[in-house]
Amino acid sequence: MDDPVPAAAPEAEGRGMSRVFLSSPALRPPGAVKEKEFVVRCIRCGQCVEICPHGTLVFKGGFGRDRHTPMFEPEDTPCYLCMKCPPVCPSGALDASLTDMRRAHMGRAHILRNRCHNYTGATMCMTCYDRCPLRASAIILADGLTPAVTSACTGCGICAHVCPVKAVVVLSREAHWVPGDAVPTLPAEGETMPPHHATGDAR
Repeated sequence: MDDPVPAAAPEAEGRGMSRVFLSSPALRPPGAVKEKEFVVRCIRCGQCVEICPHGTLVFKGGFGRDRHTPMFEPEDTPCYLCMKCPPVCPSGALDASLTDMRRAHMGRAHILRNRCHNYTGATMCMTCYDRCPLRASAIILADGLTPAVTSACTGCGICAHVCPVKAVVVLSREAHWVPGDAVPTLPAEGETMPPHHATGDAR
């Protein structure tokens, strides 16, 4: 028998653009443990979903072992990094001590060259940069004009939500590939990255 789920809990069946990449793991709330452990530790109590003031978190649909676990679709409603969900988790599926939004580590955004106005030459656009909660850290202006994602990205998905041409996709931190047309991820200030993490090549 499934664990009880609040009757009003929304489900994420078929939501959002990012899950077009069907092999990509779901985006989990801030402070989530690794996916294999997460689906075991999560007791489907719904407390993180209920406390989210933005309606970001939904229950995963389907019939797999991760059914009714919390996730979010950034194109629908991104994570605004209020950090209210980790402290209410009773099972350790989320790190209850986490309060620093910079350590949310949910995933990473990828800017798609073949859609982004700045790379197609259509116009200059800085919407993702302007709306990033970690502006000038997670998204920088690589040449003073062109937005680029760095390793400081938390995967909150605000950039994907506000992009006017859907040129940003957000993948879980456990995804083992990135879109082939993705702009390379840059190291955050003071960091270095292994070459395969810094490229936009498909893996």
